[in-house]
Amino acid sequence: MTALDRLAPPLFIFIWATGYIVAKLAAPHADPLTFLCWRYAGVVALMLALALAARAPWPAPREMAHLALAGIGIQALYLGGVWVAIRQGLPAGTAALIVNLQPVLVAALAPLIGERVAPRQWAGVALGLVGVILVIWHKLALGAGFGLPLLLSVMALLAITGGTLYQKRFVPHFDLRTGQVVQFAAALAVTLPAAWMLEPMRIEWNAEVLVAMAWSVLVLTAGGISLMFYMLRHGRVTAVSSTMYLVPSVTSVMAWLLFGETLGAQAIAGMGVTLLGVYLVVAKKPETRA
Repeated sequence: MTALDRLAPPLFIFIWATGYIVAKLAAPHADPLTFLCWRYAGVVALMLALALAARAPWPAPREMAHLALAGIGIQALYLGGVWVAIRQGLPAGTAALIVNLQPVLVAALAPLIGERVAPRQWAGVALGLVGVILVIWHKLALGAGFGLPLLLSVMALLAITGGTLYQKRFVPHFDLRTGQVVQFAAALAVTLPAAWMLEPMRIEWNAEVLVAMAWSVLVLTAGGISLMFYMLRHGRVTAVSSTMYLVPSVTSVMAWLLFGETLGAQAIAGMGVTLLGVYLVVAKKPETRA
């Protein structure tokens, strides 16, 4: 195992958790789909420059089509669904709970791409879900936010699950620079018309939005997405998706440090349960000696 293999999961969890902080920072100043359009365009420009400078290989036309479809799910539908749902009034805790059902779906569907989920891993998936619920229980408002926002969150869950499995099945290996150019260009092609039809496309280029945009392009996308793709390439999709169970815990700690949000004993206990669940999923089975 290389140093990057060891560092990738915790670094990915930290970066992914900052997405909620960025969303909270930008939300008062930008329409969600409009912000995402600028974000996708920034990633395309950055990755295209890196790819051209390094003369990186481009995927074959068939691989390009697969990458585009996966990118629409992982980027356009997932991020768009979550951001719009929260803007429409769905509590962030409720949205996080729905989206963090992803490891359950991935584990259930993993046999479709040739992965077997052991009983120990199923126990870890279940424990992880219990831990997530404990962490964000005090933030849930399950009696509110139904209708369109709830449907958008479910769409986001299905999109990132389907996109992840599709990519692992059809195009597990590709250059991260050119591959992301293809994926984010496809996401932009889907999101821009939706933003034009559904939003006034308002964005205020103040300090908060500039910081949120820079972090989104340079860290969340270029860093976080690249790490996720790297882990998918070198690991099992069930193990990779299970790390997302830790995101609400890390986000809660960040919100406590940055915004003074409460972090009670129940949430801390939930973090411990989640860590145990993820360990059961990702830990290798001990080898037995004859």
